[in-house]
Amino acid sequence: MKKLLTGDEAIARGAWEAGVHYAAAYPGTPSTEILENLSTYPEITAEWSSNEKVALESVIGASIAGGRAIASMKHVGVNVAADPLFTFAYTGVGAGTVIVTADEPGQFSSQNEQDNRYYALSAKLPMLEPSDSSECLNMTKDAFSLSERFDVPVLLRMTTRVCHSKSIVEVSERQNVPIKGFERQPEKFVMVPAMSRLRRVVIEDRMAALKDFSNDCSYNFIVDNKSDTGVICSGGCYCYAQEVFGDRVSYLKLGFTNPLPDQLITKFCQGKEKIYVIEENDPYIEHEVQRLGFSPLGKSVFPAYGELTPDVLRKSIYGESLPQIEYEKKDVVNRPPTLCAGCPHRGFFMELGKRTELMRCGDIGCYTLSFSPPYNAIDMTVCMGSGFSIAHGAAKVFAQTEKPRKVAAVMGDSTFFHTGINSLLNTAYNQSPTINVILDNRITGMTGHQENPGSGYTAKGEPTDAIDIPALVKAMGFKHVAVIDPNDLQQVSETLDKFIALDEPSVIITRWPCALKKFSPEDKAEFPAAYSEKYTVDEEKCIGCKLCLKAGCPALSVDKNKKKAVIDRIQCLGCNVCAQLCPKKAIGKEVK
Repeated sequence: MKKLLTGDEAIARGAWEAGVHYAAAYPGTPSTEILENLSTYPEITAEWSSNEKVALESVIGASIAGGRAIASMKHVGVNVAADPLFTFAYTGVGAGTVIVTADEPGQFSSQNEQDNRYYALSAKLPMLEPSDSSECLNMTKDAFSLSERFDVPVLLRMTTRVCHSKSIVEVSERQNVPIKGFERQPEKFVMVPAMSRLRRVVIEDRMAALKDFSNDCSYNFIVDNKSDTGVICSGGCYCYAQEVFGDRVSYLKLGFTNPLPDQLITKFCQGKEKIYVIEENDPYIEHEVQRLGFSPLGKSVFPAYGELTPDVLRKSIYGESLPQIEYEKKDVVNRPPTLCAGCPHRGFFMELGKRTELMRCGDIGCYTLSFSPPYNAIDMTVCMGSGFSIAHGAAKVFAQTEKPRKVAAVMGDSTFFHTGINSLLNTAYNQSPTINVILDNRITGMTGHQENPGSGYTAKGEPTDAIDIPALVKAMGFKHVAVIDPNDLQQVSETLDKFIALDEPSVIITRWPCALKKFSPEDKAEFPAAYSEKYTVDEEKCIGCKLCLKAGCPALSVDKNKKKAVIDRIQCLGCNVCAQLCPKKAIGKEVK
């Protein structure tokens, strides 16, 4: 049977067909939909983990227990999981194990553009790179067999376009793969130095065997169009190259890319007048082709960053673009991303933005948007869970100056569970007088409303005990803890003033559900009136001062003819922030 699937959906289907027993992930674009789809298969235990390191460690446990397992994460998530990743390469697997890294050329929703192919190279792991959904399914299935054949976890490297584009796949039934069970092997799984040194030898022998496999692998193949020009590519770049070159060149399509097939590359390059290496991000393949004695055209022709889509390739090679619709670019309004109408973070950041005397550390989440106007409330953002740690270090340095500057840090609830708990624990332990804010909007917001340890539900929608954030924070030793409504500007302001005056570490927890969240029964009980009202503008009272626009709410605008504020009723969710800003009380609840 054939289906039209995205790459992420195809990976999930391939894992199911391969008889996978356990899956774990932390949500992150463009990998999120893998676990979401895996959770729909009743035969698979699929879980959201608190972070990627925990996800991989859980998968390692499942593998050692004898069950086929898969972990999925975005490229920066592998940084978090790197500690167990490298040692897992030493131990090998119990049952077949696949680790998906979803890289993001172009940085559409990521803080960097790292090339995770180097993780395979550095950790000495075999790597597969699918170019479409069909290969996503087939490579995922084959990866489990490959993992068991060579006793090694397999890295499956995806990119954004392959994750999210759709193509036809041939689906089949699930393999009945029994759980092998656990066999005690301390010499294999207890990585003390005496044993890990022996496993280091195993790795080199394994890589030599994988090199032979790579040269004969069906995913590495030549398309001979009898051309003196050759194109070497992998992943989605193969599709891009075909669109630009057609059958005017010959291709070496690489799908198994660590170890790279040296003999096949040499065979393909010999006799070619011109060789292009088309790969997104770093010159990973290009360096290997150069090492083998050839002079390919790679990053000297193509951009070193961003996606190598057909238009980019066409411009790089031919210096031309396909005809486009002409328009007046000056007439296009710049529309940067903004917090949603009714977002519970809005009120808090309006008040934090006024505290310019503070150094304000942000974190990874939709609330990162508060760095820009009209809030200007965040001064730095680095990586998941870093906000509290950065604030702590800064405060320790400021303490050595004549006039110490106060520091505040902000992170969301899911980020707090991810790596913020350790950061906050460090603050409590080493006692920096920082203001640490946890924005509890009851869900993992930025990646599409995945459940987390604080939501009360698992990835499969099953009820579970929700983590009590205030209780957890108090257990760390914080004496100054406040839970506030972020929509109440006066409460937010007074709480900030109170905690700024302290010379001890403190925690503020803003608690209000995401404006887009599907309310659970628990949400409905705790927030019965949330988002149930609409607000409107009384034109007779409105003086057109535009102070309400400082809320940055997309539901607010100004009628240029009337010079009056306007609220889009469809977008308005009744958060009441704009009404608190109006000096003339011209904004009020809609009369029903």
